[in-house]
Amino acid sequence: MKTRATNTGYLIQLDGLRFVAVALVLVDHWLAEFNVVPYGPLGVTLFFVLSGFLITRILMVSREKNEGQEGGMGKYLRKFFIRRTLRIFPIYYLTVAVLFALDVPPVRDTIGWCLLYATNIYIAFNQHWMGVIDHFWSLAVEEQFYIFFPFLIFLVPRKWLLTSLVTMVILSVALRLYFYLAGYEWMVNYVSMPMCLDSFGLGGLMAWAQLRRPELFTRIFINPIWIVVGLAAWILVVFWSKSQVELHNIANDVVDRFVSSVFCAFLIGKAVLGFGGFMKWFLENPVSNYLGKISYGMYLYHNFVYNHFHTQPGHPTLRLLNKFQQWIPAVADTLAFQMAFFFLLTALLAALSWQFVEKPINNLKDRYAR
Repeated sequence: MKTRATNTGYLIQLDGLRFVAVALVLVDHWLAEFNVVPYGPLGVTLFFVLSGFLITRILMVSREKNEGQEGGMGKYLRKFFIRRTLRIFPIYYLTVAVLFALDVPPVRDTIGWCLLYATNIYIAFNQHWMGVIDHFWSLAVEEQFYIFFPFLIFLVPRKWLLTSLVTMVILSVALRLYFYLAGYEWMVNYVSMPMCLDSFGLGGLMAWAQLRRPELFTRIFINPIWIVVGLAAWILVVFWSKSQVELHNIANDVVDRFVSSVFCAFLIGKAVLGFGGFMKWFLENPVSNYLGKISYGMYLYHNFVYNHFHTQPGHPTLRLLNKFQQWIPAVADTLAFQMAFFFLLTALLAALSWQFVEKPINNLKDRYAR
């Protein structure tokens, strides 16, 4: 099976998809009530499916390499968690520390939840959001997934792995349906890790197919028509949701994540094999690739640059924007300029974070956990 990868196995077009994912979230959060399309949830789902695919792929290959060696699985698990820790924790905890020092609400009141990567659990139990750190919920979901999933891959017998991944998908949708019918607030379904497992599970099924049934993987994902079908299905779910009297309904509380995960899976599968034409140019463009590399920082910082609902008039970003509106009002008053302004500030902050914090720490991964 041919994939669009470097000699080291690095899948070239996936960084471009990371940029697409974070851009969808940014647009959704910055346009907020002006935006009628749920771009943000789609972007988060794309991140989840990507994580499910890449982590399952890494773990399955590592199991093959380490199985049968004395202490092999234990050693690899230690390396896996070291690598995840070095990649994820430093800028997250640095951000939490800065927010705590500046007394940005509600960080001091919820510091334990923040430190334990449990903000999604806080939101689910209290059934309300957390202001400027709302977006931490998805980072918590990812971290909770990383904690249990390696044990599933390493401990479940090979012949049961496919069944386990399919069960993850079915159970996740079933849980969302149960909590919806039981009358829980929609955010419980949205932020709880078990209710996100269909996204991760579909990514895992892709990795299983690529490694165990490569011909099947190619037959499924080589044809871009399935991307069109997946996109059309997601659009139909969005219209179905908008046609309901209730703002939150079975379409967006239960069905949307599964359908959008299927669409994202087709998108990722085609990128693994390699898009051609404009999509190839876009996903492999150095700018898209770089923005994909720094997408974690962009996601982490974007709400602090600007959030439609939580940013106060005296915020430094808005003060700077006001300067531009005084200098070039005809341009700076436009929505396009404001979106570009917020994006450039976020990208600059993430680029500095990557260069001076993330990249140096990332380079320690091979020293301590090759």
